[in-house]
Amino acid sequence: MSNVLQLSGVSVVRGTKKLLDGIDWQVKEGERWVVLGPNGAGKTTLLSLAAARLHPTNGRVDILDETMGKVDVFELRPRIGLSSAALANQIPEDEKVLNVVVTAAYGVTGRWLEEYERDDERRAFRLLNEWGMGPLLGRLFASLSEGERKRVQIARALMTDPELLLLDEPGAGLDLAGREELVYKLSELAEDDDAPALVLVTHHLEEVPPGFTHALLLRDGGIVAAGPIASTLTEEHLSNTFGMSLEVRAREGRYTATAKNGAAALSAQSA
Repeated sequence: MSNVLQLSGVSVVRGTKKLLDGIDWQVKEGERWVVLGPNGAGKTTLLSLAAARLHPTNGRVDILDETMGKVDVFELRPRIGLSSAALANQIPEDEKVLNVVVTAAYGVTGRWLEEYERDDERRAFRLLNEWGMGPLLGRLFASLSEGERKRVQIARALMTDPELLLLDEPGAGLDLAGREELVYKLSELAEDDDAPALVLVTHHLEEVPPGFTHALLLRDGGIVAAGPIASTLTEEHLSNTFGMSLEVRAREGRYTATAKNGAAALSAQSA
């Protein structure tokens, strides 16, 4: 399998702070990655690099056989599906659900004077149906519940038939039922052989869908562990990632973590 994404010695520096420090990471065709870490670990920065929306301070980023700094990112971005809170905030409040999805064909977040082909609208409608949002295609995006918005955003991210799909905390703000519905849908997507390579960022182990193949654990801008999911989501690695002694349970592809009795935050030296 060829690399869809490769970061080599990548650092991102803002002022005196290193948001990412010496990252080496590869995502291959057919892989489904989950990226976990505490607040400030560098997860969103990493995803911004993968989405061709940020250049590294040092190192090299290769996306879909193109090298950042040597490619027109506006030609590259349509090949990458992205769902994120930052992108959702750019959607006009009066935008209808169908338009939220169909405008991805032009890489914009508000329908204006551009013309779309009938096939574009058919694809948008089909994706909305697949994610359970077909009946709401005429509703305003701003009127949707948080769970409904997340599904619409993922449908939008799939609109251009991307070769790489990036999901930044799709479960954020969802209640238990909304989270479980989303995990189920993402598990279906992960098991689809025709789906693109997937990268899912989350804070919460409970949001990791069955069917994901690999995990990357970040802390303070560096990699704690990376590799096949079963050998990466271990008590040792997760405790070091989150700075607390954790008990980790796995059952039927789902993971949970709780603090061990009397656990105190681990020292910085053990992280």
